[in-house]
Amino acid sequence: MRHILKIAGLLAVLLAVWIGLLQSSLISPQDALLLPVYLIIALGCYGLGMVGIGLLVFPTCPKEALLLEKDVAEAKAFFREIWGGCQFP
Repeated sequence: MRHILKIAGLLAVLLAVWIGLLQSSLISPQDALLLPVYLIIALGCYGLGMVGIGLLVFPTCPKEALLLEKDVAEAKAFFREIWGGCQFP
């Protein structure tokens, strides 16, 4: 619930700033109207960047890979025992 309240508070602040910019003469009204579009594009770029960085620094886990191979071998042995000699790749 706290996370929702933080997001709602941030959106309220951004909306208040945007309305303030629309009513002031700091930037042109045409530019102020496009600020939400720029914000959405910036958030999309940020998200894609974070996914890309996460893929670049994806950790390798050799211990977990060995454990997974062991589990697969145990499962194959178990199913061979149950199904009577069926071949598994």
